[in-house]
Amino acid sequence: MSRQQKIIKTSIIGIIVNLILVVFKAVIGILTNSIAITLDAVNNLTDALSSIITIIGAKLAGKKPDKKHPYGYGRIEYFSSVIIAAIVLWAGITSFMESWPKIFTPDVTNYTTVSLIIIAVAVIVKFILGQYVKKIGENINSQALVASGSDAFFDAILSLSTLIAAIISIFFHISLEGILGVIISIVIIKASIDMLKETVDSMIGARIDSDLSKKIKKSIKEIPKVHGAYDLSLHNYGPESMQGSVHVEVDDTLTALEIHTLTRQIQNKIFSEFSIALTIGIYAKNDKYEYIRQYLEEITNEYEEILETHGFIVLEDKNIVMFDLIVDFDANRETIKNNILEKLKEKYPEFTYYIIDDYDISD
Repeated sequence: MSRQQKIIKTSIIGIIVNLILVVFKAVIGILTNSIAITLDAVNNLTDALSSIITIIGAKLAGKKPDKKHPYGYGRIEYFSSVIIAAIVLWAGITSFMESWPKIFTPDVTNYTTVSLIIIAVAVIVKFILGQYVKKIGENINSQALVASGSDAFFDAILSLSTLIAAIISIFFHISLEGILGVIISIVIIKASIDMLKETVDSMIGARIDSDLSKKIKKSIKEIPKVHGAYDLSLHNYGPESMQGSVHVEVDDTLTALEIHTLTRQIQNKIFSEFSIALTIGIYAKNDKYEYIRQYLEEITNEYEEILETHGFIVLEDKNIVMFDLIVDFDANRETIKNNILEKLKEKYPEFTYYIIDDYDISD
């Protein structure tokens, strides 16, 4: 079963379960005059709508690349996640507006044994559904499914609190409907904001996952003749489509044919292990001037703000030394660069030095 088919199947299950819960909760809410249960039914309805949008998003995202969109349509899934977050946010705000007045003017509720049993069953069903949907979403890297699963889990907790409030109302004749409705609304609003933030981060371009970055670089350095892997940059074109680039350091004695063969080997290895298409850049390593490189490392080790130096090369015919410098985003980059240049010129004045600014985009 393909990823798209799994998303659709899981979403259909969510739609069916949520619609059944909508009917039961709406009937109970009306019969018992319980705003908390009625709002819970509305929340289940938005869950069903979210699953429908997830299906539509998965269908559109599954379209094959074409001339107009050569990277495919995978990012449409992120837009569907934004729409789902907006729907959940709207439901939370509406629930809050309905619940707040009930704190000061509570309605009289009339719970029955049957209604309490149905609420209890709903708690169990939503908990199981939430765990199932979230697990599938995590396995296939679907933010929409993960969000739906988390939302269902919250629903189970909130329904449980509704059940507790109903029991308190029966035995102690205290109405917690308005307060509970406000709590439900706040939790829904927070969940929607968290969902929106996570999706927007993916759309903007968040930092590469640290574990993934380290695994890719480690895999590259396992290949013979590769001395280091740097400047890893990944671009997400949907949950299933990722491309990027990386620089590898090799001996400057390698021929063009050897470099060509090596870069192909790296590309094939990374794609087979991570399903990521990489473009490979080259840094040449010249051992003749290793003494300058070692001195550079001694200098940079004095600064906690310096995360890495790489791309070191000496152009003999012009007496030029070049290298890349990665400095922490919060550090004073220019001051650090000037200090390093002064020390290098003082030690080896016969060379001209160029520092290329690099940025901390991956671990």
